[in-house]
Amino acid sequence: MAIATSRAVLDEAHVGDIRGALGTISADDTGARSTLPAKLKTLLAVVGPGLIVMVGDNDAGAFATYGQAGQDYGTRLLWTLLLLIPVLYVNQEMVLRLGAVTGVGHARLILRRFGTFWGMFEIADLFLLNTLTIITEFIGITLAAGYLGVPRILAVGLAALIIVATAFTGSFRTFERVAIALCAGSLLLIPLYFMAHPGAGQVARGFVTPALPQNGPGGMAGVMLLIIGIVGTTVAPWQLFFQQSYVIDKRITPRFIKYEKTDLWIGIAVVVGGAAAVMGVAAAAVAHTGAAGHFTDSAGLAHAVGAYAGKISGVLFAIALLDASIIGAFAVSLSSAYAIGDVLGMKHSLHRGVGQAKGFYALYTALIAVSAAIVLLPGSPLGLITEGVQVLAGVLLPSATVFLLLLCNDRAVLGPWVNRRRTNVFATAVVTALITLSVVLTASVVFPGITSGQIVAIVAACIAIAAGAGLTAAAGRWLGHRRRVSGHDDAVGTPEALADAIATDAAEVADKMTWRMPPLEDLPAPVITGARRLGLIALRGYLGIALIMVVVKVVETALGH
Repeated sequence: MAIATSRAVLDEAHVGDIRGALGTISADDTGARSTLPAKLKTLLAVVGPGLIVMVGDNDAGAFATYGQAGQDYGTRLLWTLLLLIPVLYVNQEMVLRLGAVTGVGHARLILRRFGTFWGMFEIADLFLLNTLTIITEFIGITLAAGYLGVPRILAVGLAALIIVATAFTGSFRTFERVAIALCAGSLLLIPLYFMAHPGAGQVARGFVTPALPQNGPGGMAGVMLLIIGIVGTTVAPWQLFFQQSYVIDKRITPRFIKYEKTDLWIGIAVVVGGAAAVMGVAAAAVAHTGAAGHFTDSAGLAHAVGAYAGKISGVLFAIALLDASIIGAFAVSLSSAYAIGDVLGMKHSLHRGVGQAKGFYALYTALIAVSAAIVLLPGSPLGLITEGVQVLAGVLLPSATVFLLLLCNDRAVLGPWVNRRRTNVFATAVVTALITLSVVLTASVVFPGITSGQIVAIVAACIAIAAGAGLTAAAGRWLGHRRRVSGHDDAVGTPEALADAIATDAAEVADKMTWRMPPLEDLPAPVITGARRLGLIALRGYLGIALIMVVVKVVETALGH
């Protein structure tokens, strides 16, 4: 396999030394890391993308979701967090691999490999969803500020100023240092957990004993929808776009993918630990009180924690919520600015100053300013916005995960870095599960009276459709293989063919660490099989129907019907 000697990067600022918050790696440093100190030094320089994207996911919406799970069901839903670990890893590992190998953001790859419709749909939906998500982050800031006795205007204004000023330094390292400091702030949940001291045995049982408690609000349907909400708040579409672009902006190349995977595992450990802490603290704070089963919002939960474990505990909870909301706004707004800059070909790098990337910084600032202003406007439909985030996340997630899997099997894009078979098997199962949950989530918001039986029926239908699609695709691959074999009977199995295959495999191994995707315009057109085309048509049909239903629901809600 030939080495790709040129890259498809749109911004030359994405090439050069890795200047991370905790270390530097020179672009011409190709030495082996054979000693433990050398490996640790490299890891410290690389740490950032995985940690930030994961901790950013424990944002204001996550606090509310995990807090509701703890307040309504105690520790009985902790097991869902363990199931999410492989889901988080497989999605984000594919994304970081795409970023390191291609040098092109997620949205642009979709645009160039699957056409204008899908590229524009992804970027428009992402922009709208991210804007609404940033608004929910500022809602979290106002809730935390209210508990701490800080005027909401002052809190929102200061938070917006910090978020914008940090990016405007024109220094990637400065931005990452602030972001990692905020990630460290999430560790406040550790002392808070011990101050609330939920029963260790109860917590352990919650992790290892799957349960579907039916004594909470809404019965079985209520708990099933909350589980779906936990998945939805932990596996968000913006994460895919953010990490791929951030890996590119940090200048991480395939040589450092194994270190970036370690960074991702650190982030997953922090996010799962934080989620468990919020759930456990909430469960302990409301146990045997009238608040159990009556979740209102994160501020109400802070008051419950303060009443149970002391004022300092309530303050720690509010500060952790404030910290989570700010880092969530950091990551989500940067996700939008990266994606739009990538698609439009604008200069889009934190290594550049404002004067060198005016459009990138203007978009970033506008997202923060508009979101902060909406939260402060009297009469803003904040409840409707929060609901809209949930629905749009459910609508966007299927297409985002499907294209992620397709891109990671596109040999023209990833060359020797394409998915292995076992990765595809697991990733396909994950994508199927996420699509199923998305359909249920969208249906539950459009039809609030949905029952547990109807949810089970939707899940069964999705599984049946996925199984049929899988069998069709497998049959197509088998037939294609048979045709190739029958058309080359004389060559298959000969010593020359075997030698060529071995030589190709050896070349791939040798080239893997230096292989980069060529410029997009040099890539051959992707092959769209009949099964894939049918699947994309079905996905487009689902998205069309879902969006129409969502629009109708939003209009009805806005009109008070």
